[in-house]
Order: sequence, then C-alpha cells, then structure tokens
Amino acid sequence: MLTPTSSFPATAATATAVLRPAAPWTPAGPDAVGPPTIATLRLLCDRLQCQRRVVRGGEVIYRAGDVFERLHILGSGFLKIVNLSVDGREQMVSLKFRGDWLGLDGIATGRHSCDAVALDTSEVWSVSYAALMAAAGAHPALLQALHAAMSREIAHERHSLMSVCTLSADARVADFLHHWAQSLAERGLRTDAITLRLTRAEIGNYLGLTLESVSRALSRLAREGVIAFATRGRRDLLIPDVAALSAFVQRCLGPASLVLQ
Repeated sequence: MLTPTSSFPATAATATAVLRPAAPWTPAGPDAVGPPTIATLRLLCDRLQCQRRVVRGGEVIYRAGDVFERLHILGSGFLKIVNLSVDGREQMVSLKFRGDWLGLDGIATGRHSCDAVALDTSEVWSVSYAALMAAAGAHPALLQALHAAMSREIAHERHSLMSVCTLSADARVADFLHHWAQSLAERGLRTDAITLRLTRAEIGNYLGLTLESVSRALSRLAREGVIAFATRGRRDLLIPDVAALSAFVQRCLGPASLVLQ
C-alpha cells in the first residue's frame, strides 16, 4: 500500500474540517453512500491510503489557485463548484452529488481553477493524485475509475451547455430539477420529495437566469402539477412523477423555446 500525504493543506476555510484516516464503512440511513460509490471507495482504499473529512455547509474543499495535489470523492452531502472571474463575478458551474469526483480541473495546470464549496454537512474522501497515478500501472481498474469520472463530467457539462443555449427559462428549471431527481435516483435515494440546497438566486446563477425568472418557472411548474411546494420556505419540493419533468421540457421544445427569458 502506498504512503499517502499526511494531511490536507491547512487553510482558514478548511481549518474546522475533521480529518481522519479512512476506516471500514457500512451504509446506514438514507444518506449513506450508495453501491457504486462504495465500489469506487473500496477500490481506492484497497490500493491506496484514502483519507476523509467532514465539512460543514459553506466550508471550502479547495479554492481557485490552490496547488493541485489530491482528488476527492463526495461520500455524502452536496457541493457546488464556483468559478470566479478576475473582476470578481461569481458563476456556479457545477453541482456535485454523492459519489461524484472533485478536483479534476487541477490536473492540466497543477492548480485548481474553481472553488469547491459544501452546500451542507458533507463527507469527502481524498487520495493523492501522484499515488493514484503510480498505482494505476499495476492496477488498471484505478485508471478506469478515473476515466469514467472524467467522462461523466464531460457528458454532464455538454448537457448543461445545451440546456442553457436551447431551452426557455421554464424548461431550464424543469431540466435542472429533472437532473437533480435523476441524480438522487441513481444513488438509491427518494425522488418524490427533495430539498433544494440552493437559493433561487443560486439556481438562476447556475442556469443563466434571473431570480425572478426562476421563481416564475417554479410557480408555473407548480400550477401545472409537475411539482408542489411542501413547506412555506419553498425549498422542499414534491415531485409526483419525475418523468413529468422530462415531458414538460419536451413540450417546451418548440419555436418559443428559442426565446430565452
């Protein structure tokens, strides 16, 4: 077994994180890691020395400009990936669910190009990239897991770009909710009731819409019975039929859908 880096870089944003060597795990409860994630973590920890830490909502796993040393897998919780322009503009470019890999942006240049920020209490499993590459020659399955993660990220980014470029505001929000529910379903979690971890403004930032456009889109989806609001805070959504979200997007794919709202 290869010797890992002993700890994460100590930054102010991550100083409160709990860091400990990876221990055997057993899925328990609705937010436990799902079978595909277990297989990946077991593969990495069998061949390398994984480390894990718990981060709270708002804490940063890494920042743009940080030296790239490690790759991470989200064991539980939700994260957002944020890009900051030189003039201070902030753009959310990706959402990360349980089982997703983090840090792939740093491979090319040796430095991260985005911030990775926890949306709620999350557990992150990490492994040295140098150790992973050294072990991949003897264990091709490690490289296969990395390539699969890269492929999924490329495919999702293409889908997101297509959504922003071709769908109306209402359809974009429906497609966003469909992706969220589908991601939960792939991880064995319930999809009929979800809690949005983002504000309306953050959803708008991610989809290229104003806060008002997001609110109007959600209200229209509710009027049509595609979703329902479960609480006054309107972050808890009921989705009676996930397929109805996809059907709504398809209905929007007409000449009017080319007019961005």
